[in-house]
Amino acid sequence: MISSRSIAGIGAGVLGVAVVAALAATSTGADDAPAAVPATDPAAAEGTAASERASAGSTAPTTSPPTNAPSIELPNRGLHPEFREIDGWLQSDVTSLEALRGKVVAVQFWTFGCHNCTATLPHMQALYENYGGDDFEIVGIHAPEFDWEADVGNIEQAADELGVTWPIVLDTNKRTFHYWQEGPTGHWPRIYLLDRDGNIRYDHIGEGRYDEIDEAVQALLAEPA
Repeated sequence: MISSRSIAGIGAGVLGVAVVAALAATSTGADDAPAAVPATDPAAAEGTAASERASAGSTAPTTSPPTNAPSIELPNRGLHPEFREIDGWLQSDVTSLEALRGKVVAVQFWTFGCHNCTATLPHMQALYENYGGDDFEIVGIHAPEFDWEADVGNIEQAADELGVTWPIVLDTNKRTFHYWQEGPTGHWPRIYLLDRDGNIRYDHIGEGRYDEIDEAVQALLAEPA
């Protein structure tokens, strides 16, 4: 027969076991909890790095390119050569380059029978239309390649048909042609740009570079008189 004291003792023992088990469970949960670890997501890491770079760059000095920097170089090649043994001028009251001091002058060697020369004439016409006047002049030095190109009547007719309205220098024997181009050979077409003091500032052989020529004319016109 179990006494009341025995029952009480059993109850106390059961209660003690329960309390010990509960304490053990609580202790084990705290020790096994995972510790906090830094994020290793690549996107998050890159975002952080980008923020740091942006923050660091925000204090770096910035510079802007100058807005008035010249886009074309026009070296001074010295005073233009003189004309040699020319046979006169057409379509002009001026009879020398010296008389054009104070103007920007385009000097072009050409002949009307040269296809490459005539191909440049639309651009020369545009130059004359846009800039011709008190500050700009074109002088076409006609240096014939063949005898039929040397005939003055043919030159006048060709100039009218081709729309050449600027002054023409008759370089029948190509003395000026060779003197300016320094040698037994020369080039058609060839354009020189002279500044207001008569110095050669630009030289181009052949067709093309029309935008560049335009820019050079504008730059020379912008220089102080």
